Amino acid sequence: MAEYNFIEIAKNAKIASKKLAVLSTDVKNKALLAIAEALDAKKDLIFEANKVDLKEAEGNISQAVFNRLKLDENKMRDMIQGIIDVYELDDPIGKTLLQRSLDTGLVLSKISCPIGVLGIIFEARPDVISQISALAIKSSNAVILKGGKESVNTNKAIMQVIQSALGLVDGFPDNVLTQVYSRDDVKEMLAQDKYIDLIIPRGGNSLVQFVKENTKIPVLGHADGICHIFIDKYADFEKAKKILIDAKTQYPSACNSVETLLIHENFTKKNELLAALRDVGVELIFNPESWHKEYSDKILAVKEVASIETAIEHINTYSSGHTEAIVTEDRENASLFMSAVDSSGVYHNASTRFADGFRYGFGAEVGISTNKTHARGPVGLEGLTIYKYTIQGNGDIVADYVEGRKKFNHKDLI
Repeated sequence: MAEYNFIEIAKNAKIASKKLAVLSTDVKNKALLAIAEALDAKKDLIFEANKVDLKEAEGNISQAVFNRLKLDENKMRDMIQGIIDVYELDDPIGKTLLQRSLDTGLVLSKISCPIGVLGIIFEARPDVISQISALAIKSSNAVILKGGKESVNTNKAIMQVIQSALGLVDGFPDNVLTQVYSRDDVKEMLAQDKYIDLIIPRGGNSLVQFVKENTKIPVLGHADGICHIFIDKYADFEKAKKILIDAKTQYPSACNSVETLLIHENFTKKNELLAALRDVGVELIFNPESWHKEYSDKILAVKEVASIETAIEHINTYSSGHTEAIVTEDRENASLFMSAVDSSGVYHNASTRFADGFRYGFGAEVGISTNKTHARGPVGLEGLTIYKYTIQGNGDIVADYVEGRKKFNHKDLI
């Protein structure tokens, strides 16, 4: 049993979120720098904790999950740089998104504000903690994090370093970042619709589906990464080879790795392209049991199609809505593909591996959203904000407009 009361944690997070909502940019930025410096200074402690998790997990989890669990100097460098990048971004809170005169002296404004309290559930990705912590602080959201049991030692070490750093920042409120560990905490989190405003699951299909089916809280995320690349008959062979190899082999276990290759039947260098994939160790499957399968490995499903329309239909039928790409030198086909494919990311002559908040210049991401809500694709600072409407008046009342004494002018001011 957990040695804490989850409801109290959720209440405290809600209180902290109200304080954080009015915190100055200066204090938030000092907190981010403090975290970045602390992670760099204490990285050896974190690596040692990670070794314990890796040793306990070896042989008990898939290679893809093991790769996500492992922390090294490169991942630590990216973690720290991600925090610095968020530090350098503009504060997304308090921005005027719309300003409209309703009448003389009566002004409507749309102002960006934080969502409130985020509940984050993630599996085997300890680097998620620093990404989410940085984004949450800059966007003025409190966070409750629940990581997987396979990374518990690493998660505790990272959070201990972060909390110690925040404790030294004057004016930074308590309980902004909280981590829970019990198996029961997921169900507890999903039940706290009074205190938690948004749930973000980062894990496999079973986790995401469980979350969606067991909470009244809005859920932001994606279940699978069934990404496609279509090689058009007008594709450049060298571009196609380079893009495919990157999208499949650069990091096969990533959710933005390509899982299905569609090739136009009139692409003249099909055999050479498939040979190039085999040469770098990619296993090709021509009649998969399911087109919905996410391999997370150097395995690629392949299908020949008769037209770009057939490729688009296949993608819109079997894609998880994550990221798709077309390789072609024909601008009309590229335009058709980009318009007709219904996914959160659609690329022309580029690897699907670009679907990432860091690569988009968001500093970091809390995850990829395939939802059609306020945030889609890599979710960075902007995706963790919402807005409120404000009106500045001078004794104005609706009766004057209903009874014809006044009229609205509805003029946009910005």
